[in-house]
Amino acid sequence: MIYTVTLNPALDKTVEIPSFTIDSVNRITAMRTDPGGKGINVSKVISKFGGKSVATGILGGATGNAIKSMVDKLGLESSFCFTEGETRTNLKVVDLVGHTNTDINEPGLVVTEELLDGMLQELLSKLQTGDIVVLSGSLPKGAPADTYYTWVSACQQKDVKVILDADGDLLAAGIKASPYLIKPNNHELSRLFAETLETPEELESAAHKLMKKHGIAKVVVSMGGAGALYVTKDRTLYAEGLKVTVGSTVGAGDSVVAALAYAEEKGMSLEETIRLSMATGAANVMCSGSQAAEYEVIESLIPKVVFRSL
Repeated sequence: MIYTVTLNPALDKTVEIPSFTIDSVNRITAMRTDPGGKGINVSKVISKFGGKSVATGILGGATGNAIKSMVDKLGLESSFCFTEGETRTNLKVVDLVGHTNTDINEPGLVVTEELLDGMLQELLSKLQTGDIVVLSGSLPKGAPADTYYTWVSACQQKDVKVILDADGDLLAAGIKASPYLIKPNNHELSRLFAETLETPEELESAAHKLMKKHGIAKVVVSMGGAGALYVTKDRTLYAEGLKVTVGSTVGAGDSVVAALAYAEEKGMSLEETIRLSMATGAANVMCSGSQAAEYEVIESLIPKVVFRSL
């Protein structure tokens, strides 16, 4: 089973504003709302593959109830923890004229270490050998900076594979616990090394350094429209980005993580994993908001994926 953990979920409100202008009146031409947060996005995409996952996380207030209702309507299995306060609402502004995507994110709930520990223990009680745990996204206020280190360490002791998708200090802390796979983008990897990493060769070198130092088995570096790098101990493959019409970039990275988790669960080869994850990322970019692309669209893009060894 795949478990997705979203400690700081959100209700994603996506609006389209042609020629979005700062310090001016802007008019919305289209709007949609989706249950959001990186782990929840992962679960939505896995469902489109025909796979199963359990979405876990922390919710609060009317917004939290709305997210739970939406998740239920999508047919996703979930195990959320409810607490006091109100789950955040994040605004995504899409300007199809200016070709920009602007995120305006609220800070979210305040949690206690006791609440987090209770959630972790509940998750650990369900895990079985061979399961996959996806830890992704920001942390709510009140969560210790080493939360991902704690969760990765605890899950590893249950003999499961942990996929970590985080940024900054959260990523730096989490990798010290040796997750099975990490998926930074090129900017996140650059921040981790405090230097600008641009070429596939530079990114590959940085990935190998992390793998050697922290015992990480796989590193996937997403590079936006420039493609992605898939690094294992013995092989490195570079996949070119697919040219598609952009609807929204929200959740694009999460869709790639979903494909990586699903491929891992199904025992797919590295080549099959690359084709599925690249096609999934491109298909979700074509969608509006953070909705998950239909599998038929993903399937149509798989033959178009091009990659090569470095």
